[in-house]
Amino acid sequence: MLKKLKPYKIQLLFIISILVMYCTFAYGLQRYDFVKLITLYAALFFLSFKLIHLLKTDFKILVAVGVLARCIFFIAEPNLSQDFYRFLWDGRLLTQGLSPYLLTPDQWVAQGTIPISQSSELLEGMGSLSRAHYSNYPPVNQFFFWLAGLFSGNSILGGIVVLRLSIIAADLGIVWIGSKFLKVMGLPAQQIFWYFLNPFIVIELTGNLHFEGVMLFFMLAALYLLYLKKWFWAAVLWGLSVSVKLVPLMLLPLLFQFLIKPAKPSVQTQDFLRYVKQNLPASLWKSTRFYGLAILIFILSFSPFLNSALLEHFSATLSLWFQKFEFNASMYYVVRWVGYQVKGYNIIETAGKVLPLIAVVALLALSFFRKNRSLQQLFTGLLFGISCYFALSTTVHPWYLATPLLLSVFTRYRYMLMWTFTIMFSYAAYQVDGVHEKLVLVAFEYCAVAGYLILELNTKKSLKLFS
Repeated sequence: MLKKLKPYKIQLLFIISILVMYCTFAYGLQRYDFVKLITLYAALFFLSFKLIHLLKTDFKILVAVGVLARCIFFIAEPNLSQDFYRFLWDGRLLTQGLSPYLLTPDQWVAQGTIPISQSSELLEGMGSLSRAHYSNYPPVNQFFFWLAGLFSGNSILGGIVVLRLSIIAADLGIVWIGSKFLKVMGLPAQQIFWYFLNPFIVIELTGNLHFEGVMLFFMLAALYLLYLKKWFWAAVLWGLSVSVKLVPLMLLPLLFQFLIKPAKPSVQTQDFLRYVKQNLPASLWKSTRFYGLAILIFILSFSPFLNSALLEHFSATLSLWFQKFEFNASMYYVVRWVGYQVKGYNIIETAGKVLPLIAVVALLALSFFRKNRSLQQLFTGLLFGISCYFALSTTVHPWYLATPLLLSVFTRYRYMLMWTFTIMFSYAAYQVDGVHEKLVLVAFEYCAVAGYLILELNTKKSLKLFS
């Protein structure tokens, strides 16, 4: 490996610089030090994409750089998110045979008997917000928390390492399947590094232990199996993906045309509609069996936790994200401002119910009134669908963007690369004395992304900024 790199002095300098910066990010950064955070991130962002361009034909070297970058975080405690404390809490409950969905951490404290080790450290680390609510992590995600509890014993660092290994393994799986997909679609294989070497992914997933990557591995594998016409196992994997994070559940309608397409998916719209009409029973069966099995797998994943309180607690926690929590939103903040002018108070409870309905209508419109029959059309439809959802969400944490970023790799659109840079400005909200959003930076984030998207929609070719 080193011999191969010697002729490439600039590339080697870039690699060393990137690894040193990741080391600083992992071990020498506090979340409230925004100037240092955004400076490091901007440098990593520039150098990483420059390296992809310089080494685009050296697939193995780029994979090695991505792995080395992740290994730097190996024993680092996440410094931009405290969610991992709740992951470890839930996992240790599971190792004791207890359901993480029955009681909130505060309720365990009120009972006076907490059956897990290091409870004080975990409670303090997760913060008051997490302590007060029931777990909202689906069962397959909980499986990885259980693994962390099983193999780490009483070590918080040990639990972090187990979780991190799972996430790194998923990212390697995404590189493997993603490169296959790109070759099938006639796209450059190095485009997968827009995901794998993007500092946003390295920091938010490997660094901060968010499980979007595990969910995306199952989802991408399901799509690849669908392409191979292996619908049964594709549905199983899609169900598992939903049971890591719920996002793929709302993307199911966008698969409809791809599921029922004729042998030649490039037929004109009128011919396609005639085909569906002539083969209506078979078309409905193709879609129903896939949707039914995927949803069944998701439901069955809850079977170890079934009780009368499960649905109530899980659904109540999910509703909070739409009607109580707000962070780094776009359209919702405009609606909220209008609400203050008209009503004189925050209308999140109303907006939190209406905006998801608008998102559902947008997803259905994309599913049935836009072509989604070829792989290129499908990935573009999925990308626009999830982008619409986040544009209408009341809460958009940085790590949420892992899903549209990966989908964009298989399209001609690059606005997600811009968004993975600008969303890091949302960390300016975290200060020593609490969370105080800077709406000027939020506006900059979304205006930059919207402007780039508008440019892309008005040209038939990919813009060259990230090429």
